[in-house]
Amino acid sequence: MKKETSFGSLREHEREARRDIIVAAAERVFAVRPFDQVSIRDIAREAGISHASIYRYFPDQRALFVEAFLRGAEKLERLIDGAADGGIGSITDTYIRFLIDNDQYFRMMTHFMLDGSLSGEQLERLNVTERKLLERLDLVFGPSKNARKLSHAFFAAMNGVLISFRNYPGRSREEVTTHMLELGRIIASKFGK
Repeated sequence: MKKETSFGSLREHEREARRDIIVAAAERVFAVRPFDQVSIRDIAREAGISHASIYRYFPDQRALFVEAFLRGAEKLERLIDGAADGGIGSITDTYIRFLIDNDQYFRMMTHFMLDGSLSGEQLERLNVTERKLLERLDLVFGPSKNARKLSHAFFAAMNGVLISFRNYPGRSREEVTTHMLELGRIIASKFGK
């Protein structure tokens, strides 16, 4: 039996499609400029709409920034789920490669880590996403009273590698990637014991 579509459901579908276009535009803009150098007008121009229209979907720039970051986090979660069977080494490679290949998400994540000024709802949405990632890592570290601490340490170590070496002077992107993956594997081997 064919499902009937109402005007209300059509309007909601269109609203979600517009919202997705805005978030995709924000991702593209945040990929080339840091949060504090991006305006709603920049995102509106990229999306091909008026800046006032964005406020129908997002109350402010920070809410849009969070939404764009969460989209990337969901992609990373799916990739880590796929890599989990390969153990901590596979997760390490997946995590590092994703954040190298999707620098906008890395920049957004570090902005949240360093700035941290979010409203209650936005902060809770980020915390839920982070907890999901840490729960996946907890499973890899097995049943241990220290599983969450190991997950935190691993997460911090991977981000440390990315922060420390992403702009390694005098090296090509390929050399930097290889170096970061090698460091990640060394760290993973220590966590795998």
